[in-house]
Amino acid sequence: MKELAPSILSADFCKLGEQLSFLEKEGMSFVHIDVMDGHFVPNITIGPLVCNSIAKNFPHLKLDVHLMIEEPMRYIDAFAQCNPYIIYFHLEAENHADRLVNYIKSKGVKAGISINPSTPVSLLEHLLPIVDGVLVMSVNPGFGGQKFIPYTKNKIKLLNNIRKAQGYGYFIAVDGGVNKENIKELSDLGCNLFVAGSSVFKGDIVKNFKEMNNILKGKL
Repeated sequence: MKELAPSILSADFCKLGEQLSFLEKEGMSFVHIDVMDGHFVPNITIGPLVCNSIAKNFPHLKLDVHLMIEEPMRYIDAFAQCNPYIIYFHLEAENHADRLVNYIKSKGVKAGISINPSTPVSLLEHLLPIVDGVLVMSVNPGFGGQKFIPYTKNKIKLLNNIRKAQGYGYFIAVDGGVNKENIKELSDLGCNLFVAGSSVFKGDIVKNFKEMNNILKGKL
């Protein structure tokens, strides 16, 4: 899997449906939904109501739900109702990560775990055999439009090496500062899913998406 997942964090919410329609027509299959609570990260974004609306109006899109919130267990039921492709929670926000991974899976949803830039991959050792996806934060979460943190590339490479060596089935996603200048390198390092916010939604969104997607698919 090599897919671009535009993040609606950078979308124009007055035109969200219109913008998603444009991108879906251009081949977008994943949409990334950043859920922030103002506690785990210093920003407040959206909740289950928006997720359900997107799911209802765009039933063919795969919802990539990223919970940047405290006490994520409390909200799994609400977000599972929108039938997302995957729900990620942050390792830093959950003391009982194994239990939460299995609870998400019990809802018929893929379970993903996300780690902040300063969190080492080694803390995921016992979770990697059971998670469906690992989301590497390549910026400190909370705001869109930040620059990619270079050392996070080493974490992506390490996760890919572990996956190959152990035969694990998780995919690797990267979120933060992804653009047309670095998406090929990130793909070569082993990433499968590429979250892009401002690099898609700022300016000509169709042109931006097509350029990045063509690079990812090897067409440029």
